[in-house]
Amino acid sequence: MSGSIPFYQKHHRHYDRGYRSKDMESTMSQYQASSRYTAGSSGYAAGSSSGISRSRGLKVCSHAGLDAHSLSPVPKRTKPTYLAVDKEHQIIGYVVPIFRGSQEFTTGYRNMQTSASMDHRDHFTSGLEMERSEQTRKETMRESADRIAQNKRIHDHEEHYKRMNEDSLMHPPEFVIKPRSHTVWEKQCVRLHCTVTGWPDPRVVWYKNNVAIDPLAHPGKYKLESRYSVHSLEINRCDFDDTAQYRVSAMNAKGEQSAFSSIVVKRFKGEYDGSLPAPRHGPVSEYGITFQTHIVDQFGVSFGREGETMSLGCTVIIYPALHNYQPEVQWYRDDVLLAPSKWNHMHWSGDRATLTFTHLNKEDEGLYTLRVTTKSGYETYSAYVFVRDADAELEGAPAAPLDVRCLDANKDYIIVTWKQPAVDGGSSILGYFVDRCEVGTTHWIQCNDTPVKFARFPVTGLVEGRSYTFRVRAVNKSGMGRPSRVSDPVAAMDPADRARMRGTSAPWTGQIIVTEEEPAEGVVPGRPLELLVTEATKNYVVLSWKPPGEKGLEGVMYYVEKCVSGTDSWQRVNTEIPVKSPRFALFDLAEGKSYSFRVRCCNSAGVGEPSNPTEATTVGDKLDIPSAPGRVVPTRNTDTSVVVSWEASRDAKELVGYYIEGTIVGSNVWEPCNNKPVNATRFICHGLVTGEKYVFRVRAVNAAGISQFSQESEAVEVKAAIASPAPPYGITVLECVRDSMVLGWKQPSFIGGADITGYFVDYREIIDGVPEKWHEANIRAISERAYRVCDLKENRKYQFQVRAANMAGVGIPSLPSEVFLCEEWTIAVPGPPYDLQVREVRSDSLTLLWKPPVYQGRDPVNGFYIDIKEAGAEEEAWRGINTKATEGTHIKIKNLKEGEAYVFRVRAQNKAGVGNGSDITEPVLAVTKPGTTEIVVDVDDEGVISLNFEAANLTADSKFVWSKNYEDSTDLSRVTVETKGNKSKVIFNSPSEEDIGIYSCLVTHTDGASSSYDLTEEELKKLLVISHDHKFPIIPLKSELAVELLEKGKVRFWLQADKISANAKIDYVFNDNLVSQGEKYKMNFDKNTGVIEMIMDCLTPADEGTFTFQMQDGKATNQSSLVLIGNVFKDLQKESEFQSKEWVRKQGPHFVEYLGYEVTPECCVILKCKVGNIKKETTALWYKDGREVKANESLGFTEGVLKLEIAQISKKDAGVYEVILKDDRGKDTSTLNLTDQGFKDLMNEVFSYIANSSTPLKITSTDQGIRLYTFVSFYNDLLQVTWHYKDSAIAFSDRIKSGVVGEQLWLQISEPTEKDMGKYAIEFHDGKGGLRRTVELAGQAFDDAFAEFQRLKAAAIAERSRARVAGGLPDVVTIQEGKALNLTCNISGDPMPEVTWLKNDKEITSDDHCILKFASGKFASFTIVAVNTSDTGKYSILVKNKYGTESGDFTVSVFIPEEAGSKKK
Repeated sequence: MSGSIPFYQKHHRHYDRGYRSKDMESTMSQYQASSRYTAGSSGYAAGSSSGISRSRGLKVCSHAGLDAHSLSPVPKRTKPTYLAVDKEHQIIGYVVPIFRGSQEFTTGYRNMQTSASMDHRDHFTSGLEMERSEQTRKETMRESADRIAQNKRIHDHEEHYKRMNEDSLMHPPEFVIKPRSHTVWEKQCVRLHCTVTGWPDPRVVWYKNNVAIDPLAHPGKYKLESRYSVHSLEINRCDFDDTAQYRVSAMNAKGEQSAFSSIVVKRFKGEYDGSLPAPRHGPVSEYGITFQTHIVDQFGVSFGREGETMSLGCTVIIYPALHNYQPEVQWYRDDVLLAPSKWNHMHWSGDRATLTFTHLNKEDEGLYTLRVTTKSGYETYSAYVFVRDADAELEGAPAAPLDVRCLDANKDYIIVTWKQPAVDGGSSILGYFVDRCEVGTTHWIQCNDTPVKFARFPVTGLVEGRSYTFRVRAVNKSGMGRPSRVSDPVAAMDPADRARMRGTSAPWTGQIIVTEEEPAEGVVPGRPLELLVTEATKNYVVLSWKPPGEKGLEGVMYYVEKCVSGTDSWQRVNTEIPVKSPRFALFDLAEGKSYSFRVRCCNSAGVGEPSNPTEATTVGDKLDIPSAPGRVVPTRNTDTSVVVSWEASRDAKELVGYYIEGTIVGSNVWEPCNNKPVNATRFICHGLVTGEKYVFRVRAVNAAGISQFSQESEAVEVKAAIASPAPPYGITVLECVRDSMVLGWKQPSFIGGADITGYFVDYREIIDGVPEKWHEANIRAISERAYRVCDLKENRKYQFQVRAANMAGVGIPSLPSEVFLCEEWTIAVPGPPYDLQVREVRSDSLTLLWKPPVYQGRDPVNGFYIDIKEAGAEEEAWRGINTKATEGTHIKIKNLKEGEAYVFRVRAQNKAGVGNGSDITEPVLAVTKPGTTEIVVDVDDEGVISLNFEAANLTADSKFVWSKNYEDSTDLSRVTVETKGNKSKVIFNSPSEEDIGIYSCLVTHTDGASSSYDLTEEELKKLLVISHDHKFPIIPLKSELAVELLEKGKVRFWLQADKISANAKIDYVFNDNLVSQGEKYKMNFDKNTGVIEMIMDCLTPADEGTFTFQMQDGKATNQSSLVLIGNVFKDLQKESEFQSKEWVRKQGPHFVEYLGYEVTPECCVILKCKVGNIKKETTALWYKDGREVKANESLGFTEGVLKLEIAQISKKDAGVYEVILKDDRGKDTSTLNLTDQGFKDLMNEVFSYIANSSTPLKITSTDQGIRLYTFVSFYNDLLQVTWHYKDSAIAFSDRIKSGVVGEQLWLQISEPTEKDMGKYAIEFHDGKGGLRRTVELAGQAFDDAFAEFQRLKAAAIAERSRARVAGGLPDVVTIQEGKALNLTCNISGDPMPEVTWLKNDKEITSDDHCILKFASGKFASFTIVAVNTSDTGKYSILVKNKYGTESGDFTVSVFIPEEAGSKKK
């Protein structure tokens, strides 16, 4: 409305009635009453009214110069539009508006005075009936200038007022420029922008399909910018998923506004994805087309868990298929239309509708319906989705609450409601905690310090103008459960402001409708009306009332007061800030106390009188927990579901719904059937175990809590409910004669959960296309799916219908058949076969059965042909399976493609030819279903042959139907059928060739469980052999009769039977004579292990012969023999005698292990033996070469082991070692020969350890040449090594030598040359293969070693030839003054060194006082003829040549005898 007033009035608060002069008021009243009231003036009046509504709080006196002459009506400016339309007013695009600066705006306004506005001014002036003189052009310009000056004064005053009163600046967000929609190509970038005004500066949030856009979650995808009130969203490289509705929301303390735009992303034709709907190229002509919609490939009852993802999808077939036709696809949950959100995504691919849950929540549980609408109607499909609770983070903690909502949102509080969870974790829920989070942040704040039991809580402490989300957590004695799904965002603001913010301006109608009086300034408001306590709990009380009845009051707000019942002391609750909305929540009330409440109105004129107080209200929960539901009745539904109904809770208030639980009888484990309360008193519980018995119970829920459980229902078995069968279909004529017709039909797709007991056929005559009444063709039910209808009239037309019947009753009739003419068939070929059945479906094969045609033709039927084609293929795709006609009425079809659907038909032939094909079968998918088993042949212990079949997923009504060659067997004399549980078998009474054939088994009331077994002649012969073995069994043996020796030389004969009972009889035979238990023979039979044995103390020559064990166990027998004669017997007898002697030896101290040796890694030799049966008195003596070895540290005796350690073995340690054990029970001796070969073997083992301890051969250099070396851990003088050069033993000389230094073995090559390059090796000899270490002295290795040798050699020469002071000089010389000093030292060096003498580090030369000589290049002398005190000092001799320098120092001290004497005194 504000767009209709001039710009100088548009933003001024003081443009109201008080601003006008009295003359102006009179003028305006006359103007409004004028009959020439035009649309332009209407816009002005509306603008004035708008201006008046903003004039509260300020009164300004009239300004000079502003009178009736300065006002003129201005035509109403319509709301600008940015949509481009064509002549038919169809939207064809979007126009970007051009924005002008302030100067352009002022200029534009000056040019607004068009001729039309001048005409309005003339009418306005004449309507006032004022006398005015004709003005000149100069006067008109003067008035215009005055008017502009007045406008400037008004504008300046307004700006001054704004600076003085900042509250007037606050206004809700407003979109100056809204984002526009775009259609872009894929991989292009798109930018949405808008301009928003408002103060305080609004906060802007962008949404995609109502989900906030987070640039950090999609790096590089989205870019958000905000500059100077211009906000933009840039989407980089758009793809098909970016096609969506985008919303920009601006919010500040005064309110919230939103603007919408859409983005459509298109693909180039060459990049079209076949999985997506084809773009519509041009219009689609739908006129005159009737669409048929079918929903196939449907989703079933689905089960998910919180936090998981789930997709529901259906394939939609629309006929006829128009390439560009787009149906309306909608999804509903519990009959509520779903919209895309961050929780669910919807997709339509052109033939499949998909609903995807990105993060399942319990709120997603419910009945989902897909609705596909075309212009010809709609089709729907529904199925239930169950959402189970996620695993508890803390064991025993309750599940998450659900359905968190925000009610009664105000500027400082919001009432949060939720629904209690069905699972409490095993202990009752103590209460709930409510958390809040400000939109745009991730920080959650707990709102209540103590848990609240009421499922409704008012949250306070909110910041006005900000939006929040909420979540709820349940707690019990085990701890805190998972949080609920967050609520939708809600802004904390006054409901009145919210209503004004959401309101939209009405379209212009050309009339002014006054809806409210002008605010009455200076009037104190009256009493509020109808004050009520709308909600009272022990935590809070909510009041609501109606504003006072007076109209036009200025800015009414409210104060709330409370009073404890029985007193007159009223206390104001909101002392600081009055509330604007007529509702308020009070907290911190004492539970159990009674209060009264009243409300006062206030405005700038003052505070009004209080309302009538409420009745006394006691603080406490007024809403009671509902009573337990009544009788619970479960009813059978399907194989996995039960219908549960119950009586509603009585007198339940604010009922939320019911929770149902079920348990298997006897388990006592209750599981929730729903996780979201249901409002009805009937619910289908899915996901139950077929065949189990269940008991159910129900609880009611409201905000106060969850009721007690209802009484448990009666047990109900989970199985499909019995219903009447569906109608048969596929009615065909199998034969026709003059007065009768034979009909055939197909079995109903649903038989109602019980066997079909028969069929009823009806017929009616068709006369001139008009059907007559139906007549019954049979009174009694027929079991076959073929029937001859008699008493028909020749050459008349008839229709037929068939009904199926079971124990539940007769089903509805089938659709009427085609119209058949009753005339006799005279064709020569046979009629069509009928009753085609498919069994034993596997991934690569199946079996097809049929019945021969009723009409044989001119000659009898002599064979059949079977045709096959892929389902959905063209008619030309039919192909034959058999090239030669088959005589039987069944065939096994092989070589099918797994996963392919096929259809079949059969044709009969006689001598005249091949007749018409039968009706085709339903499509059959070549796949092996889970749980499929085959018939297994078995022969039991009695030799009985049987065929066994085990089926899964049986129902209570399932039966095993056996047949031979696919014919119902009536002769039961040859076989016996036994069925127990899910297993059935056919037992052959007397197997013979008469039993050869194909045996099949079909299980009724299943998904086609069937199998067959081809019992051929060859197979029967094999089974008869096995049967004979079972009838006349042999005791199986794990081992035949064997012999072994025991201690004391005893002989044990034994065998082990694989399977033998405790009642078996054993006979022991020697040379055909039975032997029995006695002193010589000891027999034993272990019935647990099947071991049979006979033990003899010793063998004598009389025991040579054959031993036999004969066994009999029931009718099973066996025997095993062992022949002991000749050398075999003699060897066994000798070994027995030896073992006897050994046993005698071991009665005293003896050697368990005889004396031997062991070489340690340290190359120590340890002689040791192991002894047994010793005691304290037992002695052990060591001998070497007959001499006793004295006890020392080398002997040891621990844990029955005697040891003698030889640390560094050498030749002197060779000899014969002996150990003797003895005590009063006897003695034993052990000898070890370590001489000759024995010692050599020992040393070879030592050498092997030494060789293995050697390090890799390395290269080093000396001043004499190159040295190769290796280290060993221990060196023995007897160790033999050989050095090799190029695989040949080295002949040592003065230049090439080898040696040993400690544990180092080396090879020295003096003065090496290039001829010495090559492969070197050292070989250690250990009497076996030996060990060789090699190194390659060549290339860089040789160069480095040779260079190092040259360097060391030069260093050695330099060291030998450098100048040296050999000796002869003392450190200190003390001499008496006047004496002669003569010192001489030896000098060496080549070349001869230069000699220099120094005194106190200064060079001195030879003179008469100090004579310096260097004779023969070897001797240097220092002579002072007569020393004096000046000769005292430090002297040095310095010798030097080209190899080095060396010095010798000495000190000369001269004393005077007199001084020395005085010092002594």
